[in-house]
Amino acid sequence: MLYLHDVWVNWFEGEENGYSVCYFHEWRKNDGIELLDQVPLLYITEDLYDHIENDMHDLPEDMMDKIYKRAYIRKGQERNSLEFAAVVTDGNDIIAFDSIGYQIPVRKSRLIPRQEQLVFDMIKTTKPESFNFKGKEVEKEYHMLSMEPKLIHGLTRRERQLKQLLMIALDQLRTVNNPEELRYWLTEWDPKQYPYIRYMDKETVWDALYEGVKYGWSQSHEDLCLKMIKGQPFLEKMWEAEQTQEQNTSKLR
Repeated sequence: MLYLHDVWVNWFEGEENGYSVCYFHEWRKNDGIELLDQVPLLYITEDLYDHIENDMHDLPEDMMDKIYKRAYIRKGQERNSLEFAAVVTDGNDIIAFDSIGYQIPVRKSRLIPRQEQLVFDMIKTTKPESFNFKGKEVEKEYHMLSMEPKLIHGLTRRERQLKQLLMIALDQLRTVNNPEELRYWLTEWDPKQYPYIRYMDKETVWDALYEGVKYGWSQSHEDLCLKMIKGQPFLEKMWEAEQTQEQNTSKLR
């Protein structure tokens, strides 16, 4: 089995979409970066890699057996084993995961550039393993709170976070489904439609609002997001956190 040593990881917990697991250039000073003293490296098929990176479902038993207690984390002078953790690659991309004892990849991390290059060098003479993975049983469904990658592509970490915040606010709006509220927020988003909005039914208003905001990110998106979350302390805290964050491409190259 191949192993990596002294691997820096920045865990993102509970993320089912790979686009939410930030690459090194988006790591921040206050992220909880940890050091893996040793971690298995697996070269796997593209299907299995996609299953790990972009889902939160059970991993193949054969793979879990192979990596059981083979990874170690270093904290100060302590060296403790992790039940199921590994770095995996399909030859194109790389991700680390830690199941924290479960059968699913609960925590995920990218690697620093130097260690990514090392991974590609180490697998040159090996072949990908499938671990008897038969493919996904159910096709993944995207929705407002788990957006399609094309709606996120090209956005910065801050923009992705704020867009997810906007989607939470829109989801609340959709759940209440009050026609007057819907009309109000569509007017806020697109004032030019004001003369026509009063004649729209609520489904038409909703479609116009959601279709209008779901692509890209702009100052208009940001303004709408701030207005929609006003008066909701939890969402306001999430907003404020993104205003004070500074990205840091630290010395871990």
